[in-house]
Amino acid sequence: MASLAGLVIGALIVVLALPKLADYNLLPNMQDNENVQIEPAKEQKKGQNVSLNVTTDVTKAVDKAQDAVVGITNIQSGNFWEGESSQPAGTGSGVIYKKTGDKAYVVTNNHVVEGAQQLEVTLSDGTKVPAKLRGTDIWSDLAVVEMDGTKVKKVAEFGDSDALKIGEPVLAIGNPLGLEFSGSVTQGVISGLERAIPVDVNGDNVVDWQAEVLQTDAAINPGNSGGALVNIAGQVIGINSMKIAEQSVEGIGLSIPINFAKPIIDSLETKGKMVRPAMGVTLRNVNEIPSYHQQETLKLPKNITDGAMVEQVYPNTPASKAGLQEFDVIVQLDNQKVHDILELRKYMYTKKQVGDQMEVHFYRNGKLKKETMTLTSEGTM
Repeated sequence: MASLAGLVIGALIVVLALPKLADYNLLPNMQDNENVQIEPAKEQKKGQNVSLNVTTDVTKAVDKAQDAVVGITNIQSGNFWEGESSQPAGTGSGVIYKKTGDKAYVVTNNHVVEGAQQLEVTLSDGTKVPAKLRGTDIWSDLAVVEMDGTKVKKVAEFGDSDALKIGEPVLAIGNPLGLEFSGSVTQGVISGLERAIPVDVNGDNVVDWQAEVLQTDAAINPGNSGGALVNIAGQVIGINSMKIAEQSVEGIGLSIPINFAKPIIDSLETKGKMVRPAMGVTLRNVNEIPSYHQQETLKLPKNITDGAMVEQVYPNTPASKAGLQEFDVIVQLDNQKVHDILELRKYMYTKKQVGDQMEVHFYRNGKLKKETMTLTSEGTM
């Protein structure tokens, strides 16, 4: 009986002390969460629905970036002889990144606008605005579109993709499966940084380029191309570009890092193209040439089985001025060995600029030679 009485007295003391403890903020706040703010609802009558105004870091990021993401409709001409009129060939997404005076500029993917006779931008409120292509770059899969900016209310803020960490939360915003799902938001994390993805640019089933992209598990579907990958601060840190679509693959979305994209975007806006260095040659991979011709035609040493063979040298180009000839086999640029056209192109496009000098090491008639050329922006490769 004594122990029962003690329990009752203890409970009464706690009950009586609670209000005072609360007055002095000595009680823990069970709803304390710096990332979630829930606005208390007004007193509800029995039978009424209860609504909450929930604000999180995610909803803040969406509010900041969503209206800067637009839909892009690629309109192509139909068959005139069959009476077909111009019609949408496809839709994608884009990001409004700049507004100057009465013009606004949108970055998207090259494959979204490719082949378009007309372009139309659909703003987040459904307003449709005619647009025109400012510039495209097939190697980065980026394009810039210009439009009337008088109805544009929101411009995206670019973040720092070099500061990203694996596991960092991100949001993909775009128009999957067409404009019916405009402004869709999916959430995920950064799954990988600097992923090298082989790209066949001209559709000949030969890898022409390796795109360095961000990997995310945020759902990216057809129509999301050109849309924004956004960090938790609402800043665009990537332009969504590709998805590996296979039955056995799930949750691998790819996005062009915004730090890589920014100089290309600037060049497309101001010059209509991305200016890259060129030698003025066409090339062929040595490993695609039969071993007989490697030995008899190119006269390569037996231990040389790869490199980039010169098929043609264009006149008045760095290559012609340096004395390169047909059937020369390039095996090294400066101090970088090159085993194929892909490695050669990657070195030139990422390490050299127009006006730079470059040492070219090549085999001619079985002998290793070296020439120096000054790169220009004219011509191929």
